[in-house]
Amino acid sequence: MNIESYKLGEELDSFNYQEVQDGILAILEKGCSAVLDMTACTYVSSTGLRVLLYTKKVAASKGLKVYLVGVSAEVNDVMVVTGFNGFFDSFNTIEECLEEVKG
Repeated sequence: MNIESYKLGEELDSFNYQEVQDGILAILEKGCSAVLDMTACTYVSSTGLRVLLYTKKVAASKGLKVYLVGVSAEVNDVMVVTGFNGFFDSFNTIEECLEEVKG
């Protein structure tokens, strides 16, 4: 399985969602699953959550996956409250993710 990573900035919100979404979709269009490096991200708005869900849906339609890495406590709280934590495989590090996924 081909996998590429995409590094998010400090926030995923209505100001940068299109750039992030386009970056993730570009990975998926190449036929690669996406590892989203969220180690720097401390805020995800409802718009950001929609980006995550949309890209997961697109990935699934192509037989691909979207993995989350380094989700901060703040973002994890939002994902737990909204139930989004159940939609994604999440890992502490990119290395851990790749080891698990490529097995």
